Amino acid sequence: MRTIQTNSSISVTFAVVLAAGGTGLFMGCSQSKPVQAAPEESRQVVVRPVVEQRLETSLTLPAELTPFESVAIYPKETGFIQWIGVDRGSRVRKGQVLVRLTAPEIDARRAQGQAQLQSAESQLGAAQAKLASDEATSTHLQDAAKTPGVVAGNDLIVAQKTVEADRANVKASEENVNAAHQALESYTTMQQYLQVTAPFDGTITERNVHTGALVGPSTDSATAVPMVRLEMTDHLRLVVAVPQTYLNGISKGQDVAFTVPAYPNRKFTGSIARISDAVDQQTRTMPVELDVKNRDRLLTPGTYAQVLWLVHRTDASLVVPKTAIASDLEHTFVIRIRNNKTEWVNVQTGIAKDDLAEVFGELRPGDLVVLRATDELRPETAVRAVNENQAK
Repeated sequence: MRTIQTNSSISVTFAVVLAAGGTGLFMGCSQSKPVQAAPEESRQVVVRPVVEQRLETSLTLPAELTPFESVAIYPKETGFIQWIGVDRGSRVRKGQVLVRLTAPEIDARRAQGQAQLQSAESQLGAAQAKLASDEATSTHLQDAAKTPGVVAGNDLIVAQKTVEADRANVKASEENVNAAHQALESYTTMQQYLQVTAPFDGTITERNVHTGALVGPSTDSATAVPMVRLEMTDHLRLVVAVPQTYLNGISKGQDVAFTVPAYPNRKFTGSIARISDAVDQQTRTMPVELDVKNRDRLLTPGTYAQVLWLVHRTDASLVVPKTAIASDLEHTFVIRIRNNKTEWVNVQTGIAKDDLAEVFGELRPGDLVVLRATDELRPETAVRAVNENQAK
């Protein structure tokens, strides 16, 4: 029951009737309207602007030390080893005798060549003497022929032809002497090959023969075993396979530090000397060689090293936080905010330093990207962007 009081202070009582056992309520004169749901609030994301910056960082790359020069020494002639004066680890100088061979057949051929040379020289001497005699006779006949009737004309012609034949004989004898000289020189050279010398300063790293062994020239380098192997160890090459991402900024003469397992707490230094300028298609790396001085011989060829490779760009690049880079099975991307909506931008990554990373793609300095990107934040999602200070 409800009571309404009027200006005349007359109370009028209206009865409100409860119908159907008091379960329904009659509200009088107004009709109810459907309730509308409140609009969903946009998701808040923390953003940071893309900046332009030149990053410089360093990374550790594997490398290998190799000899600056290395040679497997084989005999040039077949023979027996008469003497070998080096062993594994021997330090040798350029021109030092390493091995002496003996080959009696080469000695015999040289002696034969010497005899042939002497015979050719003797024949040349005889031919030259005959030429001189016949030239004198021809000259005498020519002088006598000036007096008519003293010398028959046929005798003069015969004398001239004889001189010409002698000259041809002398020329042939001279060629025989030259040929004998060359043959003797070849035998002498072959004999010199029996004495094997070091082609450069270095260390003997391998020895495979002993005195009395029969050795000969290598016919198959894949299976032949060298007598000794010589390597230059005072001067080494450090070969580094540099990934193509970090090729920018490499210059000859640049010093690079590295370490080896034998001396983990010591840093060695080499300088960039040779750049191949070709990327391996399988590994996508480019070999770079460093010259390493090893006068104290602490470093050994074949050792693996860890190179502290300095990476820097010659020009500024676009940089974003590492957490702003996301990836799925198909893309690596950042999430850019435009007109309060998300947009995936495919990128390639470059140098990384601390919490920053280079990106290459359709971005510009000042673009706002989501600080913590995830593939759950799909494109065209409505968001409310706030900077880091506002988020705190």
